[in-house]
Amino acid sequence: MVDTARDDPRGRPAAERVQRPQARTTERREAVLKAAMNVFGARGYNKGALVEVAEQAGMTHAGVLHHFGSKEGLLVAMLKYRDGEEVAGVPARAQTEGPAFLQHLVDTVEENTHRRGVVQAYTVLSGESVTDGHPAHDYFQGRFHGLRAKIAGVLGEVSGNTDERELADAASALIAIMDGLQVQWLLEPDAIDMPRILSRTIDELVDRLRRP
Repeated sequence: MVDTARDDPRGRPAAERVQRPQARTTERREAVLKAAMNVFGARGYNKGALVEVAEQAGMTHAGVLHHFGSKEGLLVAMLKYRDGEEVAGVPARAQTEGPAFLQHLVDTVEENTHRRGVVQAYTVLSGESVTDGHPAHDYFQGRFHGLRAKIAGVLGEVSGNTDERELADAASALIAIMDGLQVQWLLEPDAIDMPRILSRTIDELVDRLRRP
């Protein structure tokens, strides 16, 4: 039996008292990541200030640096958080695999129509990342490489097509359409139905890949 009186005057086990500060730390970091998405999305990386991120997250500039080390570190963490990866102690979100991934893409686009700041952050930063020395260059390069491979694999599984070059080209085209739609939607949201267009594009791609 655990002697809780020895752990805490109020009878709480030591493990419980350790977990609570850890949970608060995770909450603070997630608040910073969400604030960074807002600030970098509205102003870009170069003009987005850590002071503004800190204000939105309800902490000091020094507090942000304590959790993420640098502005560059925060940027990469924010991008990984957006993709649902585990980062800075914030748990990863479940990932969709196999043929269901194609519908997941459409569902994500639908969600993004209600998350303008997230779409804006991704669009601005992906464009900036092609410039020399940008801290998100390696992240976006790796992201596109992995996403192309995953989409190509799923398209091959769904269509039965085994031509690697054709599948890779189809995956690249699908990514280009998704990102291009986001730019158009940000500029003229009432004119662009991203989920409908993407769903139709996927159907047409799969149909073409099934042809002999």
